[in-house]
Amino acid sequence: MARRGGAAASSSMANLLGVALVLAATAQTLARGGGGGGRHDYRMALSKSILYFEAQRSGVLPGNQRIAWRANSGLADGKANGVDLVGGYYDAGDNVKFGFPMAFTVTMMAWSVLEYGKQMAAAGELGHAMDAVRWGADYFVKAHPAPNVLYGEVGDGDSDHVCWQRPEDMTTSRQAYRLDPQHPGSDLAGETAAALAAASLVFHSSNPGYANQLLQHSKQLFDFADKYRGKYDDSMPVAKKFYGSFSGYGDELLWASAWLYQATDNRRYLDYLANNGDALGGTGWATNEFGWDVKYPGVQVLAAKFLLQGKAGPHAAVLRRYQRNADVFACSCLGKGGGGGGNVGRTPGGLMYHQGWNNLQFVTGASFLLAVYADHLAAAGRGQAVVRCQAGPAARASELVALAKSQVDYILGSNPRGISYMVGYGARYPRRAHHRGASIVSIRANPSFVSCKDGYASWFGRAGSNPNLLDGAVVGGPDGRDGFADERNNYQQTEVATYNNAPLMGVLARLAGGGRGGLAEAAIKRPDNQTLLPPLAAAASPVEITQLNATASWKKDGRTYRRYAATVSNRSPAGGKTVEELHIGIGKPHGPVWGLEKAARYGYVLPSSLAASESAAFAYVVRGRAAPPPADVWVIGYKLV
Repeated sequence: MARRGGAAASSSMANLLGVALVLAATAQTLARGGGGGGRHDYRMALSKSILYFEAQRSGVLPGNQRIAWRANSGLADGKANGVDLVGGYYDAGDNVKFGFPMAFTVTMMAWSVLEYGKQMAAAGELGHAMDAVRWGADYFVKAHPAPNVLYGEVGDGDSDHVCWQRPEDMTTSRQAYRLDPQHPGSDLAGETAAALAAASLVFHSSNPGYANQLLQHSKQLFDFADKYRGKYDDSMPVAKKFYGSFSGYGDELLWASAWLYQATDNRRYLDYLANNGDALGGTGWATNEFGWDVKYPGVQVLAAKFLLQGKAGPHAAVLRRYQRNADVFACSCLGKGGGGGGNVGRTPGGLMYHQGWNNLQFVTGASFLLAVYADHLAAAGRGQAVVRCQAGPAARASELVALAKSQVDYILGSNPRGISYMVGYGARYPRRAHHRGASIVSIRANPSFVSCKDGYASWFGRAGSNPNLLDGAVVGGPDGRDGFADERNNYQQTEVATYNNAPLMGVLARLAGGGRGGLAEAAIKRPDNQTLLPPLAAAASPVEITQLNATASWKKDGRTYRRYAATVSNRSPAGGKTVEELHIGIGKPHGPVWGLEKAARYGYVLPSSLAASESAAFAYVVRGRAAPPPADVWVIGYKLV
């Protein structure tokens, strides 16, 4: 499982240094060809990025299956529970079907098709992309046998991790786990609703009956998620340490409502998105991370899209607040977030960097959002095609696309190591991906049964390349210094994942074809007399952090330590809304933090709510050779209730 790891959600690297490193590294790699050359074959990479999903298929493989070393697997899935759960995708290098990342994968594949389907068609890949979406959507229809029931996982990570076995030979548990009113999971049900709503748009013209079926399931799942609220990993603890819902379920409820509004034009879903923006965090969370757990930047880009297309109805003011946070995301990626604390880190070679474990999932997700946001800003007309950042001048839409392209080029080989992180692309790429099926001889070549222990003894530790080419798979990627070890046991860097590829296929289509023009383009109706939207004002957050002077100083082992105090205040007027689930980022503290609790993810959290006009104090320690200045401190996100 390509899990998240425990790194902080935001980096404290200085924004100007990060931008300089990107420009310098790009110039150097282009000058020497970057292993894959200064120019990349985006069409080939697109084709491979979609092909990879066929290696992840579970169930009865179709006659047009192109990954020939795979065979049928998981044919009894759901049988013990009295339901047919055959099909779907394995998430990464294992044989478990985790519903949460699978649903996000389908949402992002569908969004890629909707934005860049014309480019996919020009490359001869639209049919393959739609097949990939349908493979996941068909499974979710099966996994939703009743309005308030959703099966969210088949198999479990614990038993899978002690076994190295081809999916065709599986002897591990195939227990299925479900959500229902007594065991809610608003995040998983909401993400699945989003996936099916997005998928319904993909098939709206070519197969309207199927599209309507998906949409009905999506609506039921959204109602289930909203009515019976709770985190899915509380109801299904077996998933918690593999795909825990750290951001909660607020982002998925907003995400689902946004996709249902896109799919139906029903004002009910727009009203939900606007009226629940404060309480569910859509207007309060301004994070630079987008992936299978945290969807807030995706929601904010969709909300901005509605605003730019003139589809905000009476909710333009609220959607502008969403858009401000979309700007924060883009600016943080560009290194213009202000103060340094909220900016995405950079490797010396220019790669956006969040964490050591499967960092590329965030790079592909961010690259997709940047490209989509830029295209919709540009399409809105002159005056709208800029992003207003805290630090530095406004960023043009073209800068967002350029950054997305630089990240894709890095993945494809324009990096200090001259290695492509997409298996099968370029002359140099990972040969020992952490993947059970790819690392064991194909059952078609040698049908002899491979047991759990035999897999570890004979295949996991072997020094050679994987016997099967995992064509198109994007591995976890390099560390913060651009280092990479192509070893099968180095799962943090060499494990692949479906959610690495799903957003990448959209960006690759954009780069292969240039410009926008997806399947949803024809459905966009703009008023003939549409006027330019007023410029976005600076974000007026009710949460304010004030850094105070150092309260103590001492020396130890030749270093100076200082304790700094700070206050965080809710500037809402008396009787106004209360701040809850307030997450605060602190750049590299060296010692204890007082007044805040370490969050499982996303910095530190205030242990209590903050009523209107109230303040709370906290303190932290920094160190340096001389007198260390205060750390960067910033607001990651909050909810207003």
